[in-house]
Amino acid sequence: MSKGAYALTTPIYYVNAAPHLGTAYTTIAADALARYERMNGYDVSFVTGMDEHGQKVADTAAAHDMEPQEWCDSMEPAFRDAWDMLDITYTDFVRTTEPRHAETVRKFWNDLYEKGFLYKGAYEGWYCVHEETYYAESDLEKNEEGEYVCPDCKRPVQKTSGEENWFFKLSDFEDKLLEFYEENPDFIRPVTRKNEIVSFVKSGLKDLSISRSTFDWGVPLPFDEGHVAYVWADALLAYLTGIGYSEPERAAEYEAAWPMQYHFVGKDIIRFHCVIWPAMLMAIGEALPEHVFAHGFLTVRNAETGKAEKMSKSRGNAIAPREVIEKLGVEGYRYYFMTDVTPGTDGAISFGRMEQVYNADLANSWGNLISRSTNMCIKYFEGATPERDPEAAGYAENPLAAAAEGIFERYAAKMEAFAYGDAAKEIMDLIHAANHYIEDSEPWTLAKDPAKAGELANVIWNLLEAIRISAHLLMPLMPSTSAEALRRIGCEGEAATDDMGASCVWGQLTAGLPVEKGEALFPRLG
Repeated sequence: MSKGAYALTTPIYYVNAAPHLGTAYTTIAADALARYERMNGYDVSFVTGMDEHGQKVADTAAAHDMEPQEWCDSMEPAFRDAWDMLDITYTDFVRTTEPRHAETVRKFWNDLYEKGFLYKGAYEGWYCVHEETYYAESDLEKNEEGEYVCPDCKRPVQKTSGEENWFFKLSDFEDKLLEFYEENPDFIRPVTRKNEIVSFVKSGLKDLSISRSTFDWGVPLPFDEGHVAYVWADALLAYLTGIGYSEPERAAEYEAAWPMQYHFVGKDIIRFHCVIWPAMLMAIGEALPEHVFAHGFLTVRNAETGKAEKMSKSRGNAIAPREVIEKLGVEGYRYYFMTDVTPGTDGAISFGRMEQVYNADLANSWGNLISRSTNMCIKYFEGATPERDPEAAGYAENPLAAAAEGIFERYAAKMEAFAYGDAAKEIMDLIHAANHYIEDSEPWTLAKDPAKAGELANVIWNLLEAIRISAHLLMPLMPSTSAEALRRIGCEGEAATDDMGASCVWGQLTAGLPVEKGEALFPRLG
């Protein structure tokens, strides 16, 4: 029975280049949560997509001698193929050039226009095309040539003078936002990001330009066809499009899924999601999402300077997901980024560290446990789960049952805090205990003594039960190999469970299930 709706999003990604490890990191983090919540019985809506409007996209298309729509169409396979390759289980992929999304934009902004939250004015200031952001002169930095540059991407900014824009009365929401943050202390996670946002809002909010009239690559505003929605006034609304906001036939879905539980974003776009987006929703009278989780940057070491740098397309240091998959496989890729990079902080990555984590946790520990245990079951019990002997040693009390006691509760607390690495450690503690248990119990010695047959049966059963529980817990991080581990011990029917906690209670493995060994799930690297 369903526990109800659960909804989450990734950002709607720019299409100026194909996905790299940073975009994939956000997407896998969201997918792990989506899978976890499905396994806990929720009907999950998981929205991702492509942000296709704005001057930056138009300029990128022109640089490739293409029309903007042609360029965007050419990029769709890059994103869809990357997410398929990484086994991402999104439920809606929104392209902001779709007619249904244009209807969302028109409906939303027309409503705000009629409510009196918009006015026309002239903007004078500085604009960064790359960041699609306006800056006050006091926010800017200067490069070595003395030019004003963007404080985020360090590119030269453009001076705009007297451009006619429509403005959203963001300044009206300063007190409302601060009150909301106070009443909902977990809205912004982690807390360090919350402190940053509160400080920003307290410093004073200025009304926000939400349209452009100097180019036409965007959704025309319904109340002024000479203006198109500014890229952020367009892209944020894709979250609503993805759950049916503008589609009458999806009204029930929208009502169930909104407000969403989580937006996953990078820390560089947190102000849009934690200041502008909530204010827009307040203005229109919609409920606010429950949480915004802002992760840090992936960093790589600059070979020339030796310094860690943010991985980005613009810096030219982005690594394509396929490069890592060729080394670790899809499951190893997912495991590494979810367990060795702390979601709320910047994370340095390297191929050397990837290999170290893969070999230690997956090849030497998890894969080794599956291989040894299934091989011994085949050797000693003709490939069928043994019947436990209640009279033999190791039946009532054993170290693996003790290690598994309360494991789901510990794991769940960490998964729900996005401490995926800590959640994985709970599982690895059980896996390590099982590998030590093999050495301590010496099943190969027990097999030589017919009087120890019951004890041997209990040892093998305990190992297979530890595998069963570990596979369930690893499923959100490594769905394919976890399902294969369950299949190899005859428990493939459990892979679709919607009550993860109940599945992870010790003692449920049935005797007589077919067990097979198969190829190594995680061949050792190096």
